[in-house]
Amino acid sequence: MARPYRAVTQRMRRWRERGDLWRDDQPALYLHEYTDGGVTIRGFVGALDISHRAAGPEDAAIYPHEGIHPRQSDELAARMTEMKLQPAPILLLQRYPDDVRDVAEALMQTAPLRTFTDRGGQRHRVWALRDAALIHVMQDRWASTSAVIADGHHRYAAYVRTQASRPGTAHDGGLAMLIDQESTPLYPGPIHRVLRGTTLEDLRQAARALKLTQRALDGEHALAELAPERILATDGTSWSAFDVPTTISAVETLHRVIIPTLPRGPQQIYFRSSVDATLRDVRADRDVAIILPQLSISDIWAVVRRGDLLPEKATSFQPKPSPGVLLRSLKD
Repeated sequence: MARPYRAVTQRMRRWRERGDLWRDDQPALYLHEYTDGGVTIRGFVGALDISHRAAGPEDAAIYPHEGIHPRQSDELAARMTEMKLQPAPILLLQRYPDDVRDVAEALMQTAPLRTFTDRGGQRHRVWALRDAALIHVMQDRWASTSAVIADGHHRYAAYVRTQASRPGTAHDGGLAMLIDQESTPLYPGPIHRVLRGTTLEDLRQAARALKLTQRALDGEHALAELAPERILATDGTSWSAFDVPTTISAVETLHRVIIPTLPRGPQQIYFRSSVDATLRDVRADRDVAIILPQLSISDIWAVVRRGDLLPEKATSFQPKPSPGVLLRSLKD
């Protein structure tokens, strides 16, 4: 099996020789701004302290909101350890304390440390905050706050795994970007499903057993019926709408209530981030496409505050920064 990550050290050396990789030799907390498709996202980037564990949900500072596959996190942990590199920051969301937002705004009035456009067309600006006293003040302010993981659940779990086996090393920190959801918000788009080996009649039968309100839809106008408490389903020919309870989210209802009640299937579940891609993947009379509504940030916070997790791939926060823009070497 090919393991291209084993050649990362040599690849980074070539990047540095070509001028494609720049290393900051001075410690700093970074403010990173990226613009993609006219949307600008901004957040502080640094090494998140992974060395402390919360005693319970009420003590947590970082809240995952989706489930993970432990094997995938184990593989990521092994790769990062072998590469001696954290290849991209996980994305965290919170509402900045006012004084932290003031620091960001003041920093933006100074000249950026780096300005560039990457190969994907994203525009980037990076500032370095090197005032140790000010950084300490910000750390104190952040110590009493919490954040939710928007992107990087498996990497966060990998951080925790490697730190547990190597305490007191560079693995005590995990590369993270803390975004002010009020100033430059990420958008939690839905991730739709294709249920392989399940029919629309199977879904209707489960809905009847659960006493969910359902109705047939005109395919031409079906998507207009999508709502926060409603999911849509199609086998490529017919469409149905299913109203779900308001006590939990639509994606939770699908995975925890409807799918276990299906008379058969699904044999597999595929995840797609766009409606078009979801509909293209449906095989007539053998699959069902599930179109899910978008979750709000408040919905996600409600889930994590009650100590729960959404099903895997419940959201796709956008826009994400291009991978490899900011790296953290574990050799330093």
